[in-house]
Amino acid sequence: MPAAEVSPSSPSAPAPSALQARADGFLGSIVRVDARIVGDARTRESLGLARSGSGVILDARTILTIGYLIVEAEQVDVITVSGRKLPANVAGYDHETGFGIVRTLVPLDGQPLELGDSDGVAEQQKVFTLGYGEEAVTELRVVSRKPFTGSWEYLLESAIFTFPPVNNWSGAALIDEAGKLVGIGSLIVRDAAAGTGGIPGNLFVPINLIKPILPELLRTGRRAGPTHPWLGLATESVHGHLIIMNVTAGGPAESAGLSAGDIILKVDGENVADPADFYRRVGNLGSAGVEVPLRVLSSGEVRDLVVKSADRRDFLRQPRGI
Repeated sequence: MPAAEVSPSSPSAPAPSALQARADGFLGSIVRVDARIVGDARTRESLGLARSGSGVILDARTILTIGYLIVEAEQVDVITVSGRKLPANVAGYDHETGFGIVRTLVPLDGQPLELGDSDGVAEQQKVFTLGYGEEAVTELRVVSRKPFTGSWEYLLESAIFTFPPVNNWSGAALIDEAGKLVGIGSLIVRDAAAGTGGIPGNLFVPINLIKPILPELLRTGRRAGPTHPWLGLATESVHGHLIIMNVTAGGPAESAGLSAGDIILKVDGENVADPADFYRRVGNLGSAGVEVPLRVLSSGEVRDLVVKSADRRDFLRQPRGI
């Protein structure tokens, strides 16, 4: 799964809080999500064919998790806190937020966790996380609310970064002091704090991002309306230059003649130097399917070319359910 590999030493455990004292009330809201991925999945090399993490119960049959656990899955099993193993289907996936939705065929034996307001989660605020298999919540501190850009054409404008880092992060619940769900665990990172390098922590996707798209995800499996144009390339900023680290086989970038090592100089005539700026400028051109004019430096030669963007979801192997 996507992650920045770090092995931080754990600080001394914080004193128990009032929320920790009633942690048993949250244990039944957390499940394990086990996914078996189709053999020819586009994500098999980066994410593997067997994935496991946590999920949070939203209603009697609906579970919210992090999308990379279930994207291109052909079979999903949900294990509840009581140990019941229930067959499930992938009900929805949204690349732009990173959320995934799973629906079980029979009702769950746990209680839903109420959605909170992630916009109200501020730096230095006390929060709590809980993943499947844990006996109590872990107290965390929000160390920053800042943008996060993944090299896989992914941007969160106001991600929630916490400290200290925890290892059971994938799909874990982030809970505020009111006992409401405010985020879903996505990554472990090296630079959680804003403006301060070298502080490891975790990234949680803010829960408010799911609220406007949840009905459509449940109904059709995807968000309604236009989607961000996808080019099929991974970039990294190196000494002020936006370098293509790799291209997706058969994707739009490869079809346009781009390759690893090329340097992206301009998007539609505008200079770009980092992945976030690149992502925003590509998105400003229109929705998936729009043509994206690029100027690149390739093998010492400046080239102008056009990439016909696509919808990322259309490129993935679609889940076939149980």
